[in-house]
Amino acid sequence: MKPVERAKLVRSLRQESRRLRLLVLVIGFFLVTLTFVVISKPDALLFNLNGRLSVDQAPRSLLIRQRVHADSGRSADTEDPKVVGEDEGAPAKETSEEKRLLTSEPEQIKNEEGLVGGGEEDNKGEQDGHQQQHHKVTLPTVSNYTIPDAEEADNGKQEDGKPNAEIKLEMDADKRDNVEPETDNVEWNNKPLCDFSNFRANVCEMKGKIRIHPNASSVMYMEPASSKRQELWKVKPYPRKGDELCLGNIRELTVKSSKVAPECTKYHNVPAVVFALTGYTGNLFHDFTDVLVPLFTTASEFNGEVQFLITDMAIWWTRKYKVVFDKLSKYPLIDFNNDDQVHCFKHAIVGLHAYMEFTIDSSKAPHNYSMVDFNRFMRRTYSLPRDFVTVLGEIPKVKPRLLIISRQRTRMFLNLKEIVAMAEEIGYEVVVEEANVSSDLFHFGKVVNSVDVMMGVHGAGLTNCVFLPQNATLIQIVPWGGLDWISRIDFGNPAEQMGLRYKQYSIGVHESSLTDQYPLDHEIFTNPLSFHKHGFEFIRQTFMDKQNVRLDCNRFKPVLLDALDQLNQ
Repeated sequence: MKPVERAKLVRSLRQESRRLRLLVLVIGFFLVTLTFVVISKPDALLFNLNGRLSVDQAPRSLLIRQRVHADSGRSADTEDPKVVGEDEGAPAKETSEEKRLLTSEPEQIKNEEGLVGGGEEDNKGEQDGHQQQHHKVTLPTVSNYTIPDAEEADNGKQEDGKPNAEIKLEMDADKRDNVEPETDNVEWNNKPLCDFSNFRANVCEMKGKIRIHPNASSVMYMEPASSKRQELWKVKPYPRKGDELCLGNIRELTVKSSKVAPECTKYHNVPAVVFALTGYTGNLFHDFTDVLVPLFTTASEFNGEVQFLITDMAIWWTRKYKVVFDKLSKYPLIDFNNDDQVHCFKHAIVGLHAYMEFTIDSSKAPHNYSMVDFNRFMRRTYSLPRDFVTVLGEIPKVKPRLLIISRQRTRMFLNLKEIVAMAEEIGYEVVVEEANVSSDLFHFGKVVNSVDVMMGVHGAGLTNCVFLPQNATLIQIVPWGGLDWISRIDFGNPAEQMGLRYKQYSIGVHESSLTDQYPLDHEIFTNPLSFHKHGFEFIRQTFMDKQNVRLDCNRFKPVLLDALDQLNQ
């Protein structure tokens, strides 16, 4: 072979060798690339090159695989079971989970499937005790959806090294007393805020978000934004409804529903009871029938966990009955008229539940409270020892005790010494005490609780019967003038409701001091009821303020003897 031909052959073989090596390299690169794509990232081919595919456009298989991977105890490669009855050749139907994922809003999918942020599973250790490996949930893009776990771990601590959860707990501990409680009171949302149906007292009661703003004389019930209720009530929280003379000096409050209110400055976790003290307080009878009995009825159910807000407060009065307030509430009284806070409550009552004079209607009162309960409450409040009277003769040589309530200005006993002598003669140990506004209730309560029978002329002093033990006897002397009905209402019915025995003695014309002012044939004696048409004020001035009693001991003695007999029962 010629040298020239041999050189051409060598050159040709070299070129073929280069082509073969290039082909092998191309085929090898293709196989490596194909293997990488098929084995490691099959879904990556479906994303476009700029990486801006939205989450709701992401392949369903990726979302479902991520969901399955997050569930403990399940494999990421677990296949969905076939649905019984489906044709194998038919396209697989979407499972309920797949449908939910496909129809959910993008933000919901991101939160539930772990595409944004770490779920609860990211913070739990695996059951085998090994630390779970943190993964970066990454879509093939450099957009906001890429959330590295390392950043989450760094954000879990502050500069001082405390976890955010610990710092939050510390803040909550500092603020928990100043957080307005959330309430869900569908029933109360459908009820009127106030009840004006009672003949004696208007009462408003509400549960929810309540703002009490003394400066504005307002009580606001916060309505949800969707509510269409618009209520506004004017209330004077003193139980003398219709008595304009009494209510003239009582502060009027506005109770209303509202969607806008001033910001809370004081939060309370107990109910509120708002009531007034002006009016007729200062008279012992009205202290009880207008305030203490209604307050007991309204507030007892809270067992001391209640806040009182008092309008028109009289400091001397609250001091006189401090022991009662302390028994009903564990919290200092709030002087409504001189308070500048915005108080927030979740339960509030404006006004007091009141019924007939000096009584409790147990069929309407909360928890069916009764005057027996009130009588027991007063004995315990003042630490009185006797709950029941002593049966006559049970304790040898101990006489039954009779308390005579004396008066020094009006409706006085003109023959008090004669009455005492007669009572002692038939077997009583007699005690005479005067009751007035300045009486020490601790002292007077102990005296009343120590006796078996108490008697007196119609008046505020008989209110002390609240301290009597059960089955004791109250005897009311009724002045002349057709006053039997009012005497019965004021003291007869309350005494019987308290579990006491009650006797009523109406004096005759000859026992009244009015005979010193009018002739016996005067209409005041022949037809006293005709004077009632002039109104109660005229009745009070004529038959109460200007009349004293000269008791006929012979006529009255059977009443005391009957009370003695009842002590044997």
